[in-house]
Amino acid sequence: MILLMMLENLSASVADLWRDYKEVPIVICGGASDNRLLGEESRKRRKTLSTALTRRLLAPAILAAMLLALVLPGLALAKQDDHSDNGKGKVVGVMTRNLYLGADLGPVIAAENTEQVASASGAVLRDVIANNFPTRAKGLADEIRRTKPDLVGLQEVAYWQTTPITPAGEAVTIDYLKLLLGELNKGPGPNRYEVVVVQNEFGTETPADANNVPNDGPGGELANAEVLGKLLMRDVILARTGAGVHTWNAEGGNFKTLLELEVGGQPVAVKRGWTATDAQVRGSHPFHFVNTHLEAFHPLIRQAQAAELVAPGGPATSDLPVVLVGDLNSDDDTVEGADRLAYQVLLGAGLVERSTDDPLSCCINSPLLEVGKGGSVSDFDHQVDHVMTNDPSGITLERSEVTGLLPVNGFWDSDHAGLYSALRFQG
Repeated sequence: MILLMMLENLSASVADLWRDYKEVPIVICGGASDNRLLGEESRKRRKTLSTALTRRLLAPAILAAMLLALVLPGLALAKQDDHSDNGKGKVVGVMTRNLYLGADLGPVIAAENTEQVASASGAVLRDVIANNFPTRAKGLADEIRRTKPDLVGLQEVAYWQTTPITPAGEAVTIDYLKLLLGELNKGPGPNRYEVVVVQNEFGTETPADANNVPNDGPGGELANAEVLGKLLMRDVILARTGAGVHTWNAEGGNFKTLLELEVGGQPVAVKRGWTATDAQVRGSHPFHFVNTHLEAFHPLIRQAQAAELVAPGGPATSDLPVVLVGDLNSDDDTVEGADRLAYQVLLGAGLVERSTDDPLSCCINSPLLEVGKGGSVSDFDHQVDHVMTNDPSGITLERSEVTGLLPVNGFWDSDHAGLYSALRFQG
């Protein structure tokens, strides 16, 4: 703003000087002239300005040009950064990002007794540590900071904690949300992103042999278990700050239809759900933003959860236009059979796709994300992450891109790639 005021003042100064120039005496072959009209003979003579007056005229103009050279690129970047509508409707950036909880829980689910649970849980905790979320958070934050989505739907925002139950145990806490926000908001200036809503999903706490050392537990079935290992999964919506993003009516919930499992002989409900908020971005019309993570391991449960989303009064219904993002674990043409059912439910409810499937974004086929541990770009061979809307004429796709397809800092950012879409809100 200050630079723009300086430019305005300089422009006015140059204009004043030009008016002065038209009025000042003109040196003609060493003689002075007043403001009388020059005769034909006189006009043919060479007219020159004095050196001092030339400097007086040119100095502000040169300074103005230099300031413009500095300011205009910044203004152009600011305009691009602000998702300018260019007179064609407002552009809103949205993203869905599955963070990967950090391990495969399958061996824990398959365990038949407490001893097996402790052994499998310990292996899970070691994988979580090996998958190094503090490092992965840097890459994830870079994806978000580069694309600058106005609203971000996050899934598998894990909270891991170990509590020692013998002196051999080590207390560890890994909070994915805290670590990611720390990277997103690192550096000078105000925070770039803030939490709109958090919804707790599946959680469990089991004895674990985290250090893989025998006989350092309390004994019996827990002979090798030196800690209790806790996992809490969360779905989260983030909003970009300082970019004209306004949210209200934030809420979250769990689905009624849940997958029921037995872990070590004990029943466990795999909670999944959704988060939502109403929003308006830089003068766009208000809309309802929904983030969800549907069941991964049972297609009929997944289908029922999709139906809950779009049932009358469901979280993906509103008097406002709806934008739905998330890990749907379903698609129409890159998966087969029953894995298509959930996506078909959403299409049947009038939702349409507003993201790219070129390239595909799912998924690294290895529980370990360190480079050289089995993951490959060729693993990204289907789509389960989506951006959709129920207002196809009012919300169109400006552009879309897949992020995080290559490892950085020695790790893949997640087993999923990220999915960003710039949506044009018409009118």
